[in-house]
Amino acid sequence: MKRSLLVTSALPYANGAIHLGHLVEYIQTDMWVRFQHLIGNEATYVCADDTHGTPIMLRAEKEGITPEALIARVHQEHLRDFSGFHINFDLYHSTHSNENRECAETIYLALRDAGLIEVREIEQHFDAEKGMFLPDRFIKGECPKCGAADQYGDNCESCGAAYTPSELKNPRSAVSGSVPVLKPSQHYFFKLSDARCQQFLRDFTRSAPNGIPVLQHEAANKMQEWLGDAGENKLSDWDISRDAPYFGFAIPDAPGKYFYVWLDAPIGYMGAFKALAKKQGRDFDTVWKPGSNTELVHFIGKDILYFHALFWPAMLHHAGFRVPTRICAHGFLTVDGSKMSKSRGTFITAESYLQQKLNPEWLRYYFASKLNGTMEDIDLNLDDFIAKVNSDLVGKYVNIASRCAGFIRKQFEGALGETDRTVFDRIITDEALTEIATAMEARDSARAMRQIMHLADEANLYVNDKQPWLLAKDPEQRAQLHIVTSTALNLFRSLTVLLKPVLPALATQVEHFFNAAPLCWADARQPLPVGHRINDYTHLMNRIERPMVDALIAANAESLQAAEQTNKTPEKKAANVDAAKDSQNEHINIDDFTKVDLRIAKIVNAEHVEGADKLIRLQLDIGETENGVARYRQVFAGIKSAYDPAQLVGRLTVMVANLAPRKMKFGMSEGMLLAASDTDGATPGLYILSPDSGAQAGMRVK
Repeated sequence: MKRSLLVTSALPYANGAIHLGHLVEYIQTDMWVRFQHLIGNEATYVCADDTHGTPIMLRAEKEGITPEALIARVHQEHLRDFSGFHINFDLYHSTHSNENRECAETIYLALRDAGLIEVREIEQHFDAEKGMFLPDRFIKGECPKCGAADQYGDNCESCGAAYTPSELKNPRSAVSGSVPVLKPSQHYFFKLSDARCQQFLRDFTRSAPNGIPVLQHEAANKMQEWLGDAGENKLSDWDISRDAPYFGFAIPDAPGKYFYVWLDAPIGYMGAFKALAKKQGRDFDTVWKPGSNTELVHFIGKDILYFHALFWPAMLHHAGFRVPTRICAHGFLTVDGSKMSKSRGTFITAESYLQQKLNPEWLRYYFASKLNGTMEDIDLNLDDFIAKVNSDLVGKYVNIASRCAGFIRKQFEGALGETDRTVFDRIITDEALTEIATAMEARDSARAMRQIMHLADEANLYVNDKQPWLLAKDPEQRAQLHIVTSTALNLFRSLTVLLKPVLPALATQVEHFFNAAPLCWADARQPLPVGHRINDYTHLMNRIERPMVDALIAANAESLQAAEQTNKTPEKKAANVDAAKDSQNEHINIDDFTKVDLRIAKIVNAEHVEGADKLIRLQLDIGETENGVARYRQVFAGIKSAYDPAQLVGRLTVMVANLAPRKMKFGMSEGMLLAASDTDGATPGLYILSPDSGAQAGMRVK
């Protein structure tokens, strides 16, 4: 049955640029929505800028413009960056909208009428010079625990301690620099500690609509920590008001009081859909009232799980609205194993990536290959990024079309021939498609990409085996050439179907190449008919060159020191290349060469090495026996960035058999695998050597 889904991503704050860390979430959401479209479901994707709060107000004041002018400009910048990465919203809205105001007031008044809003007097730090109450992050001073200077009013970045602003030593306003004073003020609280909220949240966070848990296992466990056991009351009431001056929505019947930004931010999902519903003539209540047949799926970062899994559903439920069907949390992004850093140039903005002319689909694929549907952090390892894209997308996937398309155009006037269904059905199986679809539905795109690249390997092995370049030289093999190249291109088309959610722009190019309607999921199992005419093949994707990535890092480096270090890197690399070239020019004699025992090796097992970033553990058969039983060599190879272990098993390669065994941290390595790479990084990647067909394990390479 066709499903109806409303899908959202967390709202980016309108006080800064979109960076690659943000893009993890929006790319993940966009891929999932595109997958739903591909299999025939109705999925609506809305998002909005989060526009309210003190930081927006102060930044606008600093720039000498109104907050409205600031958020309008940032909205265009955000939309530009998202569009550049092919993120396709049905509507990208703003929380500073009439629709959002209406929804916020409706929810607030319903909560008030339900007895879940309470007014209390509290003391807050007040900046007399600026005439404003200070949020915790706008108070700085010395940490009350470790004494570190210049710490925020809510936690210490030096020792990690959490505290209240009143505990901070020698506090000062981060706005004016003056010493703040404590001043009483009436604030409005959402009574999250109410027994009704507590019981509802215990039930909600453990629920599984349609058999799928609303929260991932690790998220549900975290909620259990915060909620405690039945009978406990661990949740505090939530302060939902702020005092003037404040950029936001005024609270009804409360002069000088405004909704705290985190109250109307998630309501922005409702406001965005309400605006879209007006535009499309859809019914808002059909989606947002209890009993809705539309699944509500939120994609968020794990850092805002508290708001989305506790505050937000409690607000919705007690205001008479439906609650989320699923809340999908992801981890953070690191770059080369560390937090993004401005000084190192690895705090990379979306705008700079696009300005450096890097293909956005390179990053989409890399993120797809890393995301596994859990809350684990993912790392953008720049060397791995280069190797994986070049190996998978260029060396495997696009390679199929580039090797075969020319034969169809030149020798058969662009008309496809018969597809070898035995081969096609052996590679594109129902089981493989089911596995990929299941992984994509579960947001485990990493598993889906591994399976797709395994199919690409199978297609390439078919082309290698049939050797169309040799068939083309023999007129008697013309019919076979037509079958082989048509089969290969139809395999390529099927792979494009599977990759379409990840590579939408490239898929559009492929659709034009095949001169056919936009691809849907069913097309993966159905080759194009005999006689179908294709268009001229044009190059689909370039390789990533290391200088492109170096230029990106340099463009994002903000300190002179970082810029100097970036500028030195190419010089150091050039010196290494020159040294390598010198050593390559030294001659050896035949006796030197014969000292190296090169053997054909069959990979009988391959697996990741726990705790190793680059290594794969291989068991290699080189024809050796011990007491009549086959003996396999254990070799650790630094090829993890380029190969999935599952795709290596059964392959033949070449190894150095007489290299002295080396004791490593993870075990004994009894040889060395041979692989090709470019020393200067101009064409980065690793390519293990493969012997011609007919070679057997243990044969000597001479």
